[in-house]
Amino acid sequence: MTLAFTPAQPATRSPLLLTVVGLAGFVTTLDNTVVTVALPSIQRDLHTRLSALEWVATGYILTFAGLMIAGGRLADVYGRRKVLLAGLTVFTVASLGAGLATSIEPLVAARLAQGAGAALILPATLAVLAGRADRSLGVAVWMASGAGALALGPVVGGYLSQHAHWSWVFLINVPLGAAVIALAAVAIPETRSEQRLRVDVPGSLASVVFLACGTFALIHGGEYGWASPPIVLAVAGCAGGGMLFLMVERGAREPMVELGLFAVRSFAGGVLAQVLWGLGVNGVFFYTALFLQGVLGFTPTASGVAFVPLALLVVVVTPLVPVIERRLGSGRTVACGLVLVAGGMVVAAFLEAGDGWARLGPAVCAIGVGSALTMPLGSAVLGAVPESRAGVAGGIFSVSREISGLLGIAAIGVIVHEAGSFSQGYALGLLVAAALVLLGALIALLALP
Repeated sequence: MTLAFTPAQPATRSPLLLTVVGLAGFVTTLDNTVVTVALPSIQRDLHTRLSALEWVATGYILTFAGLMIAGGRLADVYGRRKVLLAGLTVFTVASLGAGLATSIEPLVAARLAQGAGAALILPATLAVLAGRADRSLGVAVWMASGAGALALGPVVGGYLSQHAHWSWVFLINVPLGAAVIALAAVAIPETRSEQRLRVDVPGSLASVVFLACGTFALIHGGEYGWASPPIVLAVAGCAGGGMLFLMVERGAREPMVELGLFAVRSFAGGVLAQVLWGLGVNGVFFYTALFLQGVLGFTPTASGVAFVPLALLVVVVTPLVPVIERRLGSGRTVACGLVLVAGGMVVAAFLEAGDGWARLGPAVCAIGVGSALTMPLGSAVLGAVPESRAGVAGGIFSVSREISGLLGIAAIGVIVHEAGSFSQGYALGLLVAAALVLLGALIALLALP
């Protein structure tokens, strides 16, 4: 199979377009973490059992990850602007439904719908940037907004649930979503694949089964037990869906994902480096928050605030990344960033009871600066594929970030639970994560331009 590559076309920088890209990335990523701190308040008000409450947090991730590649295909077929507006509308209406819910069932249903909307938003947002001269800047804005949302989510959720009401964790998306819809309608040009593509229904269904079952197993494997019937069925569904997906895509006249894309070194290397970064960083966010409160004695608010400098550094350093990339190249820039992230993890692994910000600060700052330097990953992945496949490429890149986060939490969780104590398991888990991130640095150095 021959892949025809479309060079970036000249394009003037649009502040409104970049604003839409940043806000879309921020609001969809924020909903991954903003709800976690509010869960106790939701349980108290709705009088629900813990098993149902967990679906408030995980239902969003399940449909978000499960539908993302299909969302990218829809963007390529029907138009990136059209699918982006549809996704924003679904997400905003579902957020209103979640905020107005008075029982657990409609709240979970609204969270599932939020995830479906986000699965349309994210790949369409990235696909809008394909073929633009300012693609690197746009992807950097998108990744920075996501990293900032990941760090600020617990802070925002904690503040709203403590000083207002847990419903505002969801209702805050309504005016924000409406504003992004209005901006997108004005600032986003309509683009779609120049080829006459059709929706690959068998491939879409197989990808949904593969990703949804895999996501369910990763989320609930530790809770139900890896040998329990639900998890065994989920793993079997994931394996079956994956094999069916490969068979369908190999035989399809118009496959949703051209498997030949993974033969392109910068595409495969960029996606793999992104996965390894996500494995480490998401484990750091999840288990460091527990470590700060359980071992170092931080309050919940203080533990959330501890991550704010990370988000600020990502925002501050991101505008400098294109300058650094022009001097060093994508591969060296990303590799330097991943080495810094791994170094921050190593420092965090040796924190002890009684340590404060003086020891924690350098680790957080190194991870923040290093994460900012990984921004060229997204641009390299989009630049490695034909413009007609930008939506699917954006979906693959986005879902790799989402799945890597679940894998990171699950994998480090196994190490933490098997260790003699939480402190020992935390330290060993972070050292393993740092090794994976260093492997990502090597891959970036070899695969990216």
